[in-house]
Amino acid sequence: MDGASAELLNLENYKSEVHRTLISQLDLEKLSRADSAQARQAVAGMVKEIIAKQGVPLSFDEQEKIQADLIDEVFGLGPLEPLLRDPKISDILVNGKDKVFIERGGRLQKTDTMFRDDRHLMQIIDRIVSRVGRRVDEASPMVDARLPDGSRVNAIIPPLALDGPSMSIRRFGTGPLVANQLVQLRTLSAEMMEVLAAAARARLSILISGGTGAGKTTMLNILSRNIPQTERVITIEDAAELQLAQENLVRLETRPPNIEGQGAIRQRQLLINSLRMRPDRIILGEVRGEEAFDMLQAMNTGHEGSMATIHANSPRDALSRLESMLAMANLSLSERSMRQQIASALDIVIQVSRLSDGSRKVTSISEVTGMEENIISMQDIFTFHKKGIGPEGKVIGTFAPTGIRPRFLERIQLAGIVLSPGAFQNTLDVR
Repeated sequence: MDGASAELLNLENYKSEVHRTLISQLDLEKLSRADSAQARQAVAGMVKEIIAKQGVPLSFDEQEKIQADLIDEVFGLGPLEPLLRDPKISDILVNGKDKVFIERGGRLQKTDTMFRDDRHLMQIIDRIVSRVGRRVDEASPMVDARLPDGSRVNAIIPPLALDGPSMSIRRFGTGPLVANQLVQLRTLSAEMMEVLAAAARARLSILISGGTGAGKTTMLNILSRNIPQTERVITIEDAAELQLAQENLVRLETRPPNIEGQGAIRQRQLLINSLRMRPDRIILGEVRGEEAFDMLQAMNTGHEGSMATIHANSPRDALSRLESMLAMANLSLSERSMRQQIASALDIVIQVSRLSDGSRKVTSISEVTGMEENIISMQDIFTFHKKGIGPEGKVIGTFAPTGIRPRFLERIQLAGIVLSPGAFQNTLDVR
């Protein structure tokens, strides 16, 4: 071990000692009643006192670091707090007590962040999951939870995780993005955004397809901002992460089984119940099982304009996956009947992808046009053509309309929405 590592270890050991002394002196009940700023100030004063009494020679910077770390430990999520304060970090991946990676700007990198030991990491995981009424232990070693800002958390612990507790935090920024920001980030062109916003207002049913981390939830959040405030919206998710701006909004979340394996509430049960809650639109965070049948039924029976996301690599793959999910519902439907359900319920499939440079792009917007014999027919309205990689590793390409005027254009016009003249003509080069 080199001198710098030994010095860091000594500082960590000393910080642990100060932390133990601090916890023994804290009146947690009194602290919980105090104003947040006053409580932090009081704890900072106590830390200074403890350091002064122990007489250990520390530099001003070391004292400040110990004080900041212990305030994060008492009021927040310990070593994770500095990472959570950085708005540029989109993912925090904890592979173990001393292996923490982040994604910034689409690139993964290792950090110096570490936990004292596995027990310390478990305490932070417990703190996160207990806030949303969930638990993680040997009997239930996997858990989904969320942070107060809506960030999604997944944790898995031994015996399933062989190298100690592991956790991933998918962040959604300090607030929902707006359409202009997606256009500025070159995720899609202004014309594509205009058409999608009009489709959402005109109550077209939309499925957003893509891989993990491609930006499906972000796209769903942005499209939902075009739903009129006069409509009642119900969201259904496994772990609540949507940030909708509607006033007339009801958010529903599934429930895992209890320690006896009873009491689980699945998405399909929530979806069936939501139909009795007089929704204008239902938004399904992610369709992944037998609830696909009820979602399509809702879209076909008065809940047009509903939206959902799905894990798939292409629009055609998304429809194939939906078909597989319908088969999971055990309804003995013929292949043709299942495809008819899908074709009549969905209007648009949006494909979002994360490219090699870390950027997110809408790679296609496709219209579901109906059935041709036994096949669901689709046509691309917009596509992203990748042309290569630039000198700085950035993807070069073009957002372009295919020249096909979609059939859903008539529904947009009947809703009183007028698109700009170049909506299906202009292209955008991305460099």
